[in-house]
Amino acid sequence: MQTKRLTKLLLLLAAFALFAAACGGDDGDDEAVETEETAAPAATTEAMVEEEPMEEEMSMTPGEGVSVTMARADWSTGYFQAQVYKQMLEELGYEVSEPSEAELGPSLAYLAMAEGDVDFWANSWYPGHNSWWEPELPDGSTVGDHLEKVGAVFQGGGLQGFLVTKSVADEHGITHIDQINDDPDIRALFDSDGDGIAEIYGCQESWTCDNIITAQIAFSGWDNITQTIAGYDAMFAEAEAKMNAGEPAVIYTWTPSAYITQIRPGGNAYWIAMENVLDDSNPTGFDGGEEFDQRFYATGEEVRLDIPADQCPAADVDGFCRLGWVPADIQVTANKEWLAANPAAAALLREAKLSVIDVSLANVEQAGGKDTEAEIAQLAADWIAANRGTVDAWLETARAAA
Repeated sequence: MQTKRLTKLLLLLAAFALFAAACGGDDGDDEAVETEETAAPAATTEAMVEEEPMEEEMSMTPGEGVSVTMARADWSTGYFQAQVYKQMLEELGYEVSEPSEAELGPSLAYLAMAEGDVDFWANSWYPGHNSWWEPELPDGSTVGDHLEKVGAVFQGGGLQGFLVTKSVADEHGITHIDQINDDPDIRALFDSDGDGIAEIYGCQESWTCDNIITAQIAFSGWDNITQTIAGYDAMFAEAEAKMNAGEPAVIYTWTPSAYITQIRPGGNAYWIAMENVLDDSNPTGFDGGEEFDQRFYATGEEVRLDIPADQCPAADVDGFCRLGWVPADIQVTANKEWLAANPAAAALLREAKLSVIDVSLANVEQAGGKDTEAEIAQLAADWIAANRGTVDAWLETARAAA
């Protein structure tokens, strides 16, 4: 059973990786050079040949004696990578706090990093989280004045969007969320309380995606759709049960996660597209809401996802899958002063990169029951052991930067 599950997951994740894609010499110089005293002839004054200075040996633990406070996001799909970064920093000698001791939503995490209460986390989702850089602090600076984006946990790996029940979409020809808003008969399918408004499962409050969805609804004029904001796992369980039963449901989700192995595009669900993509007009007036723009990659290229029609039927209508979300760059964010004071840590955070598939597999292990702090830490340790050569190269770069 376990083998079948992992095989299936690998096939799914390989597809998602495709979607996102559519979106030395001799070391002798390191040794100390020794010289002998050279005596002048007896008839002359004795002289010493000046010794060449000894090169300092590179410390294996440049972070020794330095305490680091890190946070992690309050969504379980970010726990694994937080542990990986913690353990790598510990190999450099840093004393790193348990990420679970500072489990925060984005609004608090960026503020805590800006104020120096937290040094870094590995759970930023950009461009959406750019909005949290905008608030002003009491001294007149902004949160972002004190922060830096560091490296990339993975670029473009955060595929995100809405999923709709496959059988319902097939029966009623649903390819775009706009149809739910505009067609009274379709809307009625998703109206659980009979008030004439369709409900879609959105995000947990303070995750940023809840604010983005609210802005999408306002921008697209979806006056007949409302977002349910509640605990995500509870919403997901309800949506999954409906989709497995062939009942109408729409829910926001993302990769990497185990969620995408339970509500499966092309299986019990489809990715559902939208006709218009949120721009930088900030229709809800949210502080920093201009950063919710979902039209372009950081390169300026328009987001056009090459997801096949058997997983996103809108591809047959539009020629590509317009999910309405930029595949997120998942990155480390850190306090600038802390980075400057800890060059070895900064170098490691800039070098390290994880695999979307590896993180997703770890998420599946968590969903399968390996979800205690000790078990998640072991998953991270196992990943480091399996990627020892790559990790050692990152650590060597970090030590050289100290």
